[in-house]
Amino acid sequence: MINTLALNLIAHVMKWDNEVATKEYAWLQLMSSMKYDGYSDFRAGVRFLESLVSWLRHFDEADRPAAYEFVKTRLVYISSLEMQRVIETLVPEIVTPYLRRSVAAQLRIKPYEVWLTREASKAFTERLRRCLFVGLSDGSRIDVLRRANAGRLSQEQVVPMMNIDDDKWKGLAEDLRKELGPNALFDDVYLIDDFTASGTTFIRFPDGKPKGKLAKFESIVQDAGKRLGEKFPLAKGYTIHIHHYVSTAQAHDALLDRIREADEKLKDKSYGRAIITEGMLLPPDIRVGTMNEETKEMAPTTSADEAIFDLCNRYYDHDLFTRLEKHCREAGQTDMRYGYANCALPLVLEHNTPNNSVPLLWAETDGKLGAKMHSLFLRRDRHG
Repeated sequence: MINTLALNLIAHVMKWDNEVATKEYAWLQLMSSMKYDGYSDFRAGVRFLESLVSWLRHFDEADRPAAYEFVKTRLVYISSLEMQRVIETLVPEIVTPYLRRSVAAQLRIKPYEVWLTREASKAFTERLRRCLFVGLSDGSRIDVLRRANAGRLSQEQVVPMMNIDDDKWKGLAEDLRKELGPNALFDDVYLIDDFTASGTTFIRFPDGKPKGKLAKFESIVQDAGKRLGEKFPLAKGYTIHIHHYVSTAQAHDALLDRIREADEKLKDKSYGRAIITEGMLLPPDIRVGTMNEETKEMAPTTSADEAIFDLCNRYYDHDLFTRLEKHCREAGQTDMRYGYANCALPLVLEHNTPNNSVPLLWAETDGKLGAKMHSLFLRRDRHG
């Protein structure tokens, strides 16, 4: 009953005739039941169709077809099940090939020969045990990672957060050495997070001082290493792997540049090589807008994006920028029309909408400094 009412309201708001409404109803019912109704931050009693009605209503009637077309043809929604599949691929598709190449080089054999002999197979198993997996946020879904790799990874080589105290460091060392010998150390550390869009916040140097998750982890490691000495479980010059379950091409390239900068500016860093990986790499053309290098202004990515790009400009409240001004200015922004770091993404993750997505999707404002904004997928903003 509620579904039917919501569909009828959408048809009324969009001024659809019976033929168009029948066609669109089929698509709306399919997508809401298969994907969009699973969004975790819908208000009580509200699902996708009800939210879509309210969202469409806040546009002028002439702009509603462009807004609806944007949702139908450009929205990228990553569901809980899809994210779980990406998490499950980390060890078999990212970690295993890397370790296989490393062990093969050590034993001077071909990578595909690693499991042909008992010696090589044992070397691979031990090398996998010397990998430490560290979650960087709730989005790292360490519980899912553990379940997906039961019997493959030890519970004592996976930690949910990077704020590791001394007792935990010592416990990790003791368990590792019980299995592999008194001198065993972790050779590889995987720092895991769910999503990166810009790559600018992981490590940065405002005013010449390091900030970001990598800087924080490096500080934790350096301090713990000094306190614990031989009881500290990380090898000198360990390899650090920065892994995101989902990443944009823009973020991947930015992270490579930031890591090169960190190699120059981080003094006496604890790690040696840094490797950037991702489970799902989103292509450059996912963006609805890109920076024009000549004019240094944002422009639609394709001609098909001109209509939604125009809506981003007109349905915008500059109060969004004032809330996040410090973070925005660090990213070189003067407004938030296209999301943080001007990423201009049409992306929604099932547990939250990134602030790198166009605010048209997630912003909720009173219109203090522009148009009043209403969300389709309300964002839970940790910055306030």
